[in-house]
Amino acid sequence: MHVHELNPKKTLTIVIIFVLIILVGFITLKKPRFKYKLTLNETLQLVHDKGACFHPFELVDVLNKTSKDVVLIDIRDRFTFGQGHIPGAENISAYDLSDKKNIEHLKELQENNITVVLYGKDQLQANGPWMWFRQVGFDNVKILLGGYDYYVTHKDDLGKTVDDISYLKGTQHYDYAKIASSSSVGEQQKSEIKKPVVVRRKKKAVVASGGC
Repeated sequence: MHVHELNPKKTLTIVIIFVLIILVGFITLKKPRFKYKLTLNETLQLVHDKGACFHPFELVDVLNKTSKDVVLIDIRDRFTFGQGHIPGAENISAYDLSDKKNIEHLKELQENNITVVLYGKDQLQANGPWMWFRQVGFDNVKILLGGYDYYVTHKDDLGKTVDDISYLKGTQHYDYAKIASSSSVGEQQKSEIKKPVVVRRKKKAVVASGGC
């Protein structure tokens, strides 16, 4: 005989409590704030989407305020932003981009057909946030090619650099091809290889025959 047959009221109470716990769990379960709207292949195609790029020479109209449908967002931290930034840019740190108030602000810009241009110290710093915004459905977000570093270098001649695509070129820190083809590397590796140690045993001394 089972326990619930001996005390059906207690068993029924336990079942009701268990069902209530499950119902409360479903009710209080929070839905994810963001849903990825792009597939993996669509995300990879973003890298080759020229329409998602904002060229430095396009900043001329933004700085002259002749283009009112573009908002620059500096994703660097507040301290770095205070040391220098593109005039008119808003500062929203990369760590705070997904905050509720910032998402609402970006949604409002999207509804008003405002283009949001993200930039960081360099283009690499803004790549991640830009791609994330595109994945969750912000199709009005672009990335500033070259980033803030390029702007600082060419801020006095942005309009004259239409044909300059140096911002598409990364900064080369090492010439790996030269290093790989260098014969000195091979010689150095050879010198580092230790020669095997040959252990030579000494011959035992021959004991002289005969007594004292």
